[in-house]
Amino acid sequence: MTEAASRRSKAGGEGDLVLTLSCPDRPGIVAAVSQHLFEREANIEESQQFSDHRTGRYFMRVRFDTGDVTVDVELWQREFAAVATEFEMAWELRKAVTAYRTLVMVSKFGHVLNDLLFRWKSGQVNADIVGIVSNHTDLEPMARSYGIPFHHIPVTRETKLEAEAQLREVVAAHDVELIALARYMQVLSDDLCRDLGGRVINIHHSFLPSFKGAKPYHQAYARGVKVIGATAHYVTADLDEGPIIEQDIHRVDHRMEAEDLVSAGEEVESRVFSRAVRWHCESRIILNEDRTVVFS
Repeated sequence: MTEAASRRSKAGGEGDLVLTLSCPDRPGIVAAVSQHLFEREANIEESQQFSDHRTGRYFMRVRFDTGDVTVDVELWQREFAAVATEFEMAWELRKAVTAYRTLVMVSKFGHVLNDLLFRWKSGQVNADIVGIVSNHTDLEPMARSYGIPFHHIPVTRETKLEAEAQLREVVAAHDVELIALARYMQVLSDDLCRDLGGRVINIHHSFLPSFKGAKPYHQAYARGVKVIGATAHYVTADLDEGPIIEQDIHRVDHRMEAEDLVSAGEEVESRVFSRAVRWHCESRIILNEDRTVVFS
């Protein structure tokens, strides 16, 4: 099986569409969506729902087969708009196999980037990685080895606004839908975070705020921690406090040295980040105020 075919088989068939929505919770939502698809002879292949009593909102993800490999997505969007308006839905409808146009940003640590690129190349992530941006040149050879354009955008305190202007140009030029911060060690401005809301995923170790600053794993080792972990989340203007997508841990015991914690931490960061990016690229995540609904 080719890489492209593998990617299609994981996401769905050529005639499959994915509908995600959220709206005020009320009776009749499932019936309206199902009836709309039934009238158009679509076959529902996957459906998940969630009612959040905390916010009073309803969330739904449906993947369905239209029976047409040349499906007109814009026509389906126009026809569904009436249902969406009736139920005050925030919604998205896209072709299941359409890869998310993704820009990866990284600094000097390459473990998360390397893991993501391997999974992408092997068809495990439904992304179209259109470029890699870095404030250093250390990982340019890795980008070139995968045939991905590399953009070096240096950042200093004095040039931050200029650097972000260059980044915006790259995002616009490549019609980027998702930005994946694969250990990018610069803080994005509040304006940029707001403009790209829900489109930027970050990964960090889970020691914040207990172990801030340099060498957090060495700090954790010095304190004798028993669990290390990582968190993937959407970026907001509140540093490292955006809606959480995925978390995982690795148990620590007395035999492990500081460098063992570093290695274990790199592994957990990589797998947590790849899950978050994969789920986003399969339209499995819906923002729910300061939280996420993840139909994994």
